[in-house]
Amino acid sequence: MVSEIFAVSAAWSRAVIEFTAGLDPWVQQAAYLGTDLFLGVFAVLFLAAWWRARSHSSRAVGLALFAPVATVVAYAVSRTVKSFFEQLRPCQAMTDLTTIATCDPIGDWSFPSNHAAIAGAAAAAVVVAWRRFAVVAVVFAVLEAFSRVFVGAHYPHDVTVGLLVGAAVATLASLAMARPMTAVVDRIAATERLRPLVRAEGAAADGVEPPAEPASGNTYARS
Repeated sequence: MVSEIFAVSAAWSRAVIEFTAGLDPWVQQAAYLGTDLFLGVFAVLFLAAWWRARSHSSRAVGLALFAPVATVVAYAVSRTVKSFFEQLRPCQAMTDLTTIATCDPIGDWSFPSNHAAIAGAAAAAVVVAWRRFAVVAVVFAVLEAFSRVFVGAHYPHDVTVGLLVGAAVATLASLAMARPMTAVVDRIAATERLRPLVRAEGAAADGVEPPAEPASGNTYARS
């Protein structure tokens, strides 16, 4: 079963690499740059999730602040898993093909894809922190994963497993740290100088806007 999956994945990878070989150089260069630039989108999403969470709740802020950490944890897990399998990259195994990405030396293994794991983890961490970003986060995670196949750095099964490993690890790590991070955010909010980092102006701890102050001055009854 595993060998059959690998055979199909390798065939797809070969087809993609052969297709990209005929593309214009500027398209190849854009793809080469994009495979790393897509990850930068998640830095923007981390900031956006944190900024919007400040108006919502301590838990949301805590999850948003922990999202980059959860991503790093998932990356570490992916690297550990990769060391057990030692699978050659497409460019290392298919020496008759020319890939867009520069072929890494043997020892920099293919399975699972670290880029895909980072993308899957970042997307999952962002979704846990702020669900409204789910569509954007998932779309860019998939684009990042596909780009690694497109430039010839990974097989389809590499990026698929990378996405799943990253998303699973980041989700579990984020949920496990939700309560501790909420406590940290509440402590930060108790310090006046640091409060703007975790609370938007006028936002209450539970995300409910505080009641408006009563109007000043005397109120006269109509005679």
